[in-house]
Amino acid sequence: MGMQRRFTAAIAGITALIALAILLFPVYAVIVGSFENNDQLLGSHYNFFPPTPTLANYRTVISTQGGHILSSLIIGLATALLTLAIALPAAHALARYRFRATVAVVASLLVAQILPSIVIANSLFVVYHKLHLLNSYPGLILADASYAVPFSILVMRAFMLGLPTDVLQAARVDGATEWGTFVRIVLPMSRSAIITVALFAFLNGWGDFIFALTLLNGSTLQPITLSIYNYIGVFSQNLGAAMALAVFAILPAAMMLIAAQRYIAAGLTVGSVKG
Repeated sequence: MGMQRRFTAAIAGITALIALAILLFPVYAVIVGSFENNDQLLGSHYNFFPPTPTLANYRTVISTQGGHILSSLIIGLATALLTLAIALPAAHALARYRFRATVAVVASLLVAQILPSIVIANSLFVVYHKLHLLNSYPGLILADASYAVPFSILVMRAFMLGLPTDVLQAARVDGATEWGTFVRIVLPMSRSAIITVALFAFLNGWGDFIFALTLLNGSTLQPITLSIYNYIGVFSQNLGAAMALAVFAILPAAMMLIAAQRYIAAGLTVGSVKG
């Protein structure tokens, strides 16, 4: 039985490694391509390693696209902050109190989560045109947050439903206000879920393309995703630089996911089990 269990585990591990290699190969190909010139990229043979590695593509990207990378950082961070400001108190209220409309609110959040982003983007375009929010940081940040908030509220509410009620009741008995209980008890105990939703909200703003393409039409303001799209179209003769720009788009997300992976696992699994 022990031999069979080890064999099954080995097969599962090998299968997982193969699946991981297939999923990550495009990322590897982008990284390799970022160190190659056009002749090497468009050659008849694929290079698994850059024959003559060069940083020329990265120098080109930093000098021409640095502002767009900064724009994406601003949008991602602001989206995360706005999402937390809305989702945390909303999730606490939906988890702590039983309103008649709670079921309807949660159902509405689910509907908002499954709507295609292009549908929301087209609707926002009409509204933003009347409010003069097109081609602006606030407009794009608000749009990205509107798509991140429903997911964040659902995750936070599921997590907060699993918090021990006796601790919250003890805080109220000791004279803590509702706001004090929320800030001093609920938020510290929800750290894993908060980090999870903050990270996903940041990635939502950092990696958004549909909202940027729709709401920044003709604007000089460009996040990195829209910059890659335009870069390939305008500078199609410099594919190496486009690859280097794609690496810049991958790095922050990859580093943040690796650094926060244990918080993400705790924030999602605990909430799903107890919610």
